Amino acid sequence: MFFDLPDHDTLYSALLKRDDRFDGQAFVCVSTTGIFCRITCPARKPKRENCTFVRTIGECLEIGFRPCKRCHPMRASALAEPAIATLLQALEEQPDQRWSERDIERMGLDLSTVRRAFKRHFGMTFLELARLRRLREGFEVLGGGGKVIEAQLEAGFESPSAFRAAFARLLGCSPGELKSGGVLQASWIPTPIGDMVAVSSKTHLHLLEFTDRKALPKELAKLAKDSNTKIGIGDTAPIQQVKAELNAFFDGSSATFETPIAMAGSPFAKSVWRALQEIPPGATRSYIDIARELGRPTASRAVARANGANQIALIIPCHRVIGSDGSLTGYGGGLWRKQRLLEIEAKYKNENARTQP
Repeated sequence: MFFDLPDHDTLYSALLKRDDRFDGQAFVCVSTTGIFCRITCPARKPKRENCTFVRTIGECLEIGFRPCKRCHPMRASALAEPAIATLLQALEEQPDQRWSERDIERMGLDLSTVRRAFKRHFGMTFLELARLRRLREGFEVLGGGGKVIEAQLEAGFESPSAFRAAFARLLGCSPGELKSGGVLQASWIPTPIGDMVAVSSKTHLHLLEFTDRKALPKELAKLAKDSNTKIGIGDTAPIQQVKAELNAFFDGSSATFETPIAMAGSPFAKSVWRALQEIPPGATRSYIDIARELGRPTASRAVARANGANQIALIIPCHRVIGSDGSLTGYGGGLWRKQRLLEIEAKYKNENARTQP
């Protein structure tokens, strides 16, 4: 096993059966509704292709899903910890509250106890959970030409330094560096498997990455340095095009990407990326396969490095590269996400096979 979770089919079968053996061990994110549920949720079951399974509630929240109001997945964890139950109820009753440690203390709760409890059950602190709900709204304020202080307050941060730090962890730069206008523009793109950031000029897409990719801060900094400009916030024709193509990809209507892209890399890296684009949806290749195709059979490690340096996810499909033994090798967006992308593309492969004469 390459994952902490069983395979997608096993978990989907458990969801249909409401198998309580998996309750609390896995959660399902439903792309058509934007919500996440317990495996035992009594609600009408979603289609297989609309389900993404993850291990923790924190992962569900980080990729933009809201808790189900039918099965209350967060409440199940809350029952084990009175402090969690108290704070989650307060969060539901006061969604616009800008939470601070002082607020928690006013409720008669011990900060260290609360911190440990939320980390244990959700993989993040209560304050991180509350702020995560509003950070995207702060980005949208900046995108609309709003001031940093307005974005900070909209995102629920009392401290400018805390807002800058959270923003920098997510996007690799301070909010003040992302202003309207400029040669390169950044835009936030929600997808069923997590939010993405796209950066483009007026004519070409330069970056498309999931917001939780660890390399994103360095990639944005390098992009700004190489282009000798600061990255702004806004929409461009390439960003509008890739948004439409991503929607088509995830709703099952098309796996074709024609957004013009700018490849920034060595000649060898570019040859690897072009080879990746030749892999059909639903198919996979190993590093050795690609090295051989390029006439460099001993260059599999160099191929792996070029694969890892790709900063235009999905369009340059590095998720289609697997180990020579068939295993799912490392993926900057997370192995669970790589697995989900291959599952989505298997549908396109099957459909293409049925339409062949």
